Amino acid sequence: MTAPTPLRIDFVSDVSCPWCAIGLAALEQALERLDGTVQAQIHLQPFELNPQLAAEGEDATEHLMHKYGIDMAQVDANRAVIRERAAALGLTFNKGVGSRVYNTFDAHRLLHWAELHGRHLALKKALLRAYFTDGEDVASHDVLARLAGEAGLDQAEARHVLEGGIHADDVRAQERFFQQRGIRSVPATIVNGTHLIPGGQPPEVFEQALREIAAATGA
Repeated sequence: MTAPTPLRIDFVSDVSCPWCAIGLAALEQALERLDGTVQAQIHLQPFELNPQLAAEGEDATEHLMHKYGIDMAQVDANRAVIRERAAALGLTFNKGVGSRVYNTFDAHRLLHWAELHGRHLALKKALLRAYFTDGEDVASHDVLARLAGEAGLDQAEARHVLEGGIHADDVRAQERFFQQRGIRSVPATIVNGTHLIPGGQPPEVFEQALREIAAATGA
């Protein structure tokens, strides 16, 4: 029996990026289809879409209209497309009028810490669900600590990380690393440090790309 091909997958993304949530779900579905063929290690890498945001954030609709120069009808149309793509992957997105967008730096610090404990994917999915489905404030230390507990991590230690500014330098270094390598938009899925799969692709696109990379790697 052929041993599975090991793949390192760096998934560069932000907590407040809808296409990142879609991309991660699609990537995981693709890996399920490839079960036994590849042995993937997913590393979550930080990217801030809006690093300038204050902790209290901004109205999401106004933010999108200003950032992209679009009107309310275009925002609504984009959201409808995103909701449809998310639903096809089993995700529920409830973003709409009244939603807010938040600074995500502390969430990235907590994700860095979570990876040291092997719970980064569980925390990432909890963060995405909290933000896109439940409309929670993912800049709030209370919310972040609670989600860490839900992901199987120690809440008291999570709060210590958040309140102490721990891993700030690590996150900044990772952000610079990928920016210097040309990552300007997310999600960006980098396989074995060399193969880039851009955007929130459907599962079949991830599956085909990973099959090809695995075949070339094992050749």
